[in-house]
Amino acid sequence: MSTRSSVWRAAHIPAAVAALCLLLAGCGVNNIPSYEESAKAQWSQVLNQYQRRADLIPNLVETVKGYAAQERQVLEEVTNARARATQVQLQIPPDIVNNPEAFKRFQEAQAQLTGALGRLLAVSERYPDLKSNQNFLALQSQLEGTENRIAVARRDYIEAVRQYNTELRTFPGVIWASTLYRNNKPMETFTVAEDVTRPPQVKF
Repeated sequence: MSTRSSVWRAAHIPAAVAALCLLLAGCGVNNIPSYEESAKAQWSQVLNQYQRRADLIPNLVETVKGYAAQERQVLEEVTNARARATQVQLQIPPDIVNNPEAFKRFQEAQAQLTGALGRLLAVSERYPDLKSNQNFLALQSQLEGTENRIAVARRDYIEAVRQYNTELRTFPGVIWASTLYRNNKPMETFTVAEDVTRPPQVKF
């Protein structure tokens, strides 16, 4: 009987292990790392779109300067705000999405650039020749598309973080967070006021 019992156990252990794996998968044991990777991917898209905007600004400033050099203060504001935002982005720590202070510095720098850029675009209203310049119109169109992509990337990131953070705090995710994924921390998300984060108007 003991030999038969041993053979029976040996034959059924793989099936039991497979059943346990399926049970764990069904209980969401993989949700936390999956949601974390999704949020990180969306964060990369946010960075990509902000970088795309930063790359457009020097040409935009030079074009405006050609028609409105007297608007030196506004031009300098945009240039300086872009430099600050770029510097902050270059110094992003690896844990920024879990680092409230670093995340706050990043979003404040981008918000300041958004505000300065909005003032620059408003200035162009006073210069009809600038508004009809083909290079300016092309940059305006590219900037509009980029601002829309930023808004979409931010929205997708916020939703991915919401899903990840919720999983850490609710059943059964909270069990896995306290056992298998103890090092996983809630991620930061954008919290600045809506009127600050609203894309600057670039249509004339």
